[in-house]
Amino acid sequence: MSSTTPATARLEARISPELYALLKRAAALQDRTLTDFVIAAVQDAAQRAIEQAEVLRLSVADQERFAQALLEPPPAAPALERAFARRRALGFAE
Repeated sequence: MSSTTPATARLEARISPELYALLKRAAALQDRTLTDFVIAAVQDAAQRAIEQAEVLRLSVADQERFAQALLEPPPAAPALERAFARRRALGFAE
């Protein structure tokens, strides 16, 4: 049976002594190592940043309006109708 070490990457950062002390205190309060505390905090922050950038949150009322617009779209504006007509005249398929 072979034992393999999972691949890891190294991350280094220069921080002020005050921030270092703050992180050590927070880690101790959670009974974690400094490394474990920092990794967990950074992972949480990264996940929140990605979620804020990629997830669209709508109120219930906005969700209902969005669904209604999909189910019963409003009629096309005259300018859009003209654009489609020009596109068809140029030989593009719809």
